[in-house]
Amino acid sequence: MASPSLLPVSGRPNEILSIRSNLSFGTSCEPDFEVETLNLEGQYKKRRTSLKKEPWCEDFRMVEALLPTMRSVDYYMEPCLMDLAAREVADPGYCSRVLDFTVGRFGYGRVKFLGKTDVRRLNLDQIVKFNRHEVVVYEDENAKPMVGQGLNKPAEVSLTLKLKLLDFNKGQINEVVERLRESMERQGAEFISYDPVIGEWKFLVCHFSRFGLSGDDEEDITMDDAAEVQDPAEMKGGEIVDMDEAAPAEVEANEPVLYHSLPAHLGLDPVRMNEMRTWMFPDDEEEVVEDLIGQHQKLPCNKENLGSPLQNSTQRMSHRASSPVTRKTPLALLEYKPASFDYSSPGTILLAQQHKGLTSKMMKGVGFTLNLKYETPISGSHSHNIVDAGLFMGRSFRVGWGPNGVLVHCGAPVGSDDSQRFLSSVIHVEKVALDKVVRDENNKFRKELVDFAFDSPLNLHKAINRETKEFEMGSFKLKLQKVVSNRLMLSDICRSYIDIVERQLEVPGLSSSARLVLMHHVMIWELIKVLFSERENSGLSKSVGADNEEAMMQDLKESSLEVDQEALPLVRRAEFSCWLQESVCQRVQDEVSSLNESSYLEHIFLLLTGRQLEAAVEMSASRGDVRLACLLSQAGGLNHDDIARQLDLWRSNGLDFNFIEKERVRLYELLSGNIHGALHDLKIDWKRFLGLLMWYRMPPHTPLPIIFQTYHRLFVNGKAPYPLPMYIDEGPVDADVHFSEKHYDLSYYLMLLHANGEGEFSSLKTMLSAFSSTHDPLDYHMIWHQRAVLEAVGIFTSKDLQVLDMGLVSQLLCIGQCHWAIYVVLHMPQRDDYPYLHATVIREILFQYCETWSSDESQRQFIENLDVPLSWLHEAMAVYFSYHGDLSKALEHYLECANWQKAHSIFVTSVAHKLFLSADHSEIWRLAIAMEDHKSEIENWDLGAGIYISFYLIKSSLQDDTNTMSELDSIESKNSACRDFLSHLNESLAVLRDRLPMDARVSYAKMAEEISELLLSDSDIREGSTRDAQLSCFDTVLSAPIPVDLRSNHLQDAVSLFTCYLSEMAA
Repeated sequence: MASPSLLPVSGRPNEILSIRSNLSFGTSCEPDFEVETLNLEGQYKKRRTSLKKEPWCEDFRMVEALLPTMRSVDYYMEPCLMDLAAREVADPGYCSRVLDFTVGRFGYGRVKFLGKTDVRRLNLDQIVKFNRHEVVVYEDENAKPMVGQGLNKPAEVSLTLKLKLLDFNKGQINEVVERLRESMERQGAEFISYDPVIGEWKFLVCHFSRFGLSGDDEEDITMDDAAEVQDPAEMKGGEIVDMDEAAPAEVEANEPVLYHSLPAHLGLDPVRMNEMRTWMFPDDEEEVVEDLIGQHQKLPCNKENLGSPLQNSTQRMSHRASSPVTRKTPLALLEYKPASFDYSSPGTILLAQQHKGLTSKMMKGVGFTLNLKYETPISGSHSHNIVDAGLFMGRSFRVGWGPNGVLVHCGAPVGSDDSQRFLSSVIHVEKVALDKVVRDENNKFRKELVDFAFDSPLNLHKAINRETKEFEMGSFKLKLQKVVSNRLMLSDICRSYIDIVERQLEVPGLSSSARLVLMHHVMIWELIKVLFSERENSGLSKSVGADNEEAMMQDLKESSLEVDQEALPLVRRAEFSCWLQESVCQRVQDEVSSLNESSYLEHIFLLLTGRQLEAAVEMSASRGDVRLACLLSQAGGLNHDDIARQLDLWRSNGLDFNFIEKERVRLYELLSGNIHGALHDLKIDWKRFLGLLMWYRMPPHTPLPIIFQTYHRLFVNGKAPYPLPMYIDEGPVDADVHFSEKHYDLSYYLMLLHANGEGEFSSLKTMLSAFSSTHDPLDYHMIWHQRAVLEAVGIFTSKDLQVLDMGLVSQLLCIGQCHWAIYVVLHMPQRDDYPYLHATVIREILFQYCETWSSDESQRQFIENLDVPLSWLHEAMAVYFSYHGDLSKALEHYLECANWQKAHSIFVTSVAHKLFLSADHSEIWRLAIAMEDHKSEIENWDLGAGIYISFYLIKSSLQDDTNTMSELDSIESKNSACRDFLSHLNESLAVLRDRLPMDARVSYAKMAEEISELLLSDSDIREGSTRDAQLSCFDTVLSAPIPVDLRSNHLQDAVSLFTCYLSEMAA
């Protein structure tokens, strides 16, 4: 425990300072030193004493151990710490009965605990917290005592609430008062008053949790947010008691305390914040360091300069607020070192290269860590969140999620128990454990667990009858599926699922928590079969007795008994009784084994809690207690009222029960149906309590819905145990479990669902959450099947359980089962408000996990058999091959998915020229012809693939002397066709420009060269044409995109032809 000299105190500052200068409760006692003792009459008398002879030092230590602790500088208590110490010395035990004890925070409010309060050893920093317009006492519900104990008692709360009103209009004030009164009524508190002049709001509470204004209330009430929190120094007359005598003096008396500054408000050290800024903006670094060092060296160390650590740090930085600093843009992160998924070796991103040549100063060597002593926006109730990387590195980096649960961040969880803290420049690559269910106790991935946990159950689900409904998703159609069955087949379906789980239990190397969850799955399927299945009945009627459920079940198992419809509820009750006995059997045996042999009555009582009547009778008979054995043997059909009347008769006749063993009386109370009387000092689990209610209190013919409703009423009234989830109730498990008492066990939900009958079940979402059946919040693999089977037989219907579906989808994708993930998506119900949900999810799966399903032929065939549009598969593969640079395959898949524009773009810019230069003309022709029928949908068709088609057509016509194409019969038509082709080449080069690589330009030049040669070498042009036609052909060739040397040759031939033409004209 800290010394009181380190604790903030309030009241009589001068007296406290004078006493503390000589008195220290927590220091070691030397043989001879000066102390200032406390006088009972209020005076302080200094004397010299030997602590070896006087008991004062030991008394002070005892007093110190009783005092409450408070270290926050802006909190205070009344009576103050010194008054408590003085009165405890004068009146031992005073701290256990402090009258009207008060705790407050300057500028926020105070709370006065009415009557006498026990304040001994209270950690007030943890218990009482004032925030803006609210007070919280015992924020941790687990640490809250019963009402009336500790500080969880009636109190008067006063909060500071300043309104932004120009004039205190009476109507406005009345409206505010009414809103405050309504807010208090909603929270179970009593409004007292509100004074707008001083901004004080008072109300009375009976017990504590969180009281104050909610976000909606603050929006309705206009408050003065600009009002500064009053300085503790101002509220205490300008004097501040130092909190640490050994703290160095680092502030000047004339500098202001920035209690309203953002770092101080968040509970952060402003000096550390400045160190963070110097990393991001290094130009101001030296100036800041020099200022800090200079202040540290020149400030004197005296009491005027001493204050709280927060005061010192804020005052050290206050002088910089007057001179604005030019902000520099942070440099980009330049160096990245990837890491594996092993948490112990995170990847790192080093800071900008500008810092590489700097010598790191000691003040920055530890990085930036949050001071968790103070409440911050990212601590407290959010203590297990990942820190947003932007909080540390601004625009340089943000938290990002990758596939399969990969999380990339640069912070450690705030408030965790792990003492390790990382530098803010370290990037962590972590992975969410979505695949725990397929890992053994050594965290090894097991293929057989994949089969038992996913493949086999889904294959069984696929074998159940289903109906298919076709929905239009834009231009495509999807066949959504739904499993359909009936209650007559439910028993066989449940048995099939149980067989799968039991085979999984035989896998060696499973952890204890996994085995516990699997056994729970078996019991859940058994319970579904018991509560919701039906039997075929041919109409024959036979009487079934209800006085012995075990005998009834034995008869049903040994014969094909036809049961009357009226007896079916009794049969179901008998089956449920057997299920309940089996559920609690192991726990009963464990508790019995822990007893000694002498306590046989307690042994019998435990056997009765599990309905093990035969063992209880044998135990009683073996001990010679024949009468008890006879009584127990009739417990199956016993009239409980007879025993209850007998006990009442004994009491009315004044029988002294002290002469009867306590455990025997407990047995009689239980057999009489007085469950609470039998369990007055014992605690049992909820299943056994439900069994006692059904077996010993309620009549044997009571239907199950009545039994379940009765238990639920007792539970709501606090008279029955909480139906804890299995992993809490039957633990321990091998994992950290955070239980907030918001979920029941899945078996209890099923009982409530059965009792609900045909009505709407309001707890459906909670029932089907992972927390109701397993400690792993990401494991939905079995509860999805249970929901599907219950819906298939018509127990309930729901269209808003997408969280359950997507949870299983995430698990399947994590282990590479993409085909089953799509299968699950197709079983999601259609919703009118999200008509394209299925299409969006399926396409995302196909795109993100293309490498997985496309490389597995069985998965791809399975997806095709689900009637997923093939164009979606081809589009996903096209994007995948484009990303990996295999553009030829990408082109093929774009053609298959009819994305003509994208296919044309890849063909022109990446594929066609390579094929042309390798002389694979047939492949070019095939690809171009495949797109020609859709050229109206393709931009710049004539400048792309159309050029290649034109080239092959013109080349073929010029090479074939027996050409039958009428449009190329004449010289003019041939020249015109070539001119059009060459002009398209030039236009394509001008339009596509940089999109065409060098090889594409080379192929264009080769096409132009080849067409030019064919045109000029044509026999008709050489022999049967006029000079004008020949010159026109040369004019066409010279416009072609051909090499310069070739153009020069053609130009010389044209000049020679023109010279001949002039000679002929002259002749």
